[in-house]
Amino acid sequence: MNDTIFGKIIRKEIPADIVYEDKNTLAFKDINPQAPIHILIIPKIHISSTINIDKNNLDYIADMIMASKEIAK
Repeated sequence: MNDTIFGKIIRKEIPADIVYEDKNTLAFKDINPQAPIHILIIPKIHISSTINIDKNNLDYIADMIMASKEIAK
């Protein structure tokens, strides 16, 4: 993971209110929420843009979608 704020959160270098985590995904509460429930769901690899999604990282995208279902329960 690169040296972005998200990479630092994934590596636990920056604290976050984590609500879900699995091998490919991390979900945490936004520090500046724009809605009563505002959770960010990110892959544990760096994907700079949706245009860079390919066969090699589809598992991460699928796991993010499944995480959203778990969080919504």
